[in-house]
Amino acid sequence: MAKLFVVGTPIGNLGDISPRAAETLRMADVIACEDTRHSRPLLEHIGAKGRTVAYHKFNETECARKIADMVHEGKNVALITDAGMPSVSDPGAEVVALCRREGIAVESVPGPSAVTTAVALSGVKGRGFVFLGFLPEKAGERRRAVERAKAACLPIVVYAAPHDVKKLAAELGELLGDRTVYAVREMTKLHECVTRSTLLSFECEERGEIVLVIEGAEEESEYAALSPEEHLARYLAEGMDKKEAVKRVAAERGVPRNEIYRLTL
Repeated sequence: MAKLFVVGTPIGNLGDISPRAAETLRMADVIACEDTRHSRPLLEHIGAKGRTVAYHKFNETECARKIADMVHEGKNVALITDAGMPSVSDPGAEVVALCRREGIAVESVPGPSAVTTAVALSGVKGRGFVFLGFLPEKAGERRRAVERAKAACLPIVVYAAPHDVKKLAAELGELLGDRTVYAVREMTKLHECVTRSTLLSFECEERGEIVLVIEGAEEESEYAALSPEEHLARYLAEGMDKKEAVKRVAAERGVPRNEIYRLTL
């Protein structure tokens, strides 16, 4: 009986392909790729010769139907993305859901994942973490997603594009407070690195694929019992510049900066 195979592929180093994943791709009649050109070196490396079709976020619904039909016709189809596990901030969920609704067997062939690799490299502690992937483009939706994650008080993992990672870190600092953040770049590749900084004093080389691992909130803040006025007065009494004090208090309390600025008037 034909199946849909959900196959994890390397996130950088081709040596991370598992023997089972390589064998599955070699036996597949059809390999659905996020980008056939990107996957070609990997498929050639392991000797996979099945027909390739493109399956990406722009044709997901239409192609899910075609893939399900192929399996119904008796073809074994392997689903891969450019890197990591399908459906994890990548296309894949629609075809898996459709196949399950139609009684098609779906088998997982696990492989590397950027989110778990980044958490392991960062060394953050916690009973779990909240994975947000790539945040929504609209500011309102982005804020709501982060605020929901903030309520868990757990480490938060976010994918970031290099060209706007610093802007994103500053925005997250406004919403979450000035938490410690680990910028994990180029995982499993030659120039893999982890840079530790804070959201409001963010440091990271702006190139390559970046995962931000943000430490969870402290369960008890030393300022939790203070009113906003007392919180601000504490920093001003320590000699902090008024503008910096306003910025810090707003970030630590998770409120808009102008709310704290009004207290200085």
